[in-house]
Amino acid sequence: MYGDDATVRKILTESGDTWAVVGLSSNRQRAAYGVAQVLQRFGKRVVPVHPKAETVHGEQGYASLADIPFDVDVVDVFVNSDLAGAVADEAVAKGAKAVWFQLGVVDEEAYARTRAAGVDMVMDRCPAIEIPRLA
Repeated sequence: MYGDDATVRKILTESGDTWAVVGLSSNRQRAAYGVAQVLQRFGKRVVPVHPKAETVHGEQGYASLADIPFDVDVVDVFVNSDLAGAVADEAVAKGAKAVWFQLGVVDEEAYARTRAAGVDMVMDRCPAIEIPRLA
């Protein structure tokens, strides 16, 4: 497992409340849409990151992490594993305190790079499941 309960709890409670959700669009059928709603219910500001740069859940969207004109605390990643490593690298470059790869998203090399950069990270877990369990 990539990210023990202590790391998950730290990200959820101490890393900050601005979460960039990479892969979040207005498509209600996608998991990112529902997870973002849960994050908002638990007090997180959700910033959509998607090539369409749509406004979702009342928040302005951006085409990339680099386009966000303010700091983000956590980057929650809803992209295929083969694309996720580049997103983790962008999150580190952006100054995020934590990176969260969703269920089914695994890149061991990205995990090693992110942790080596001093950034907390979990993979293959979902905050919508973990918040009620650990918070």
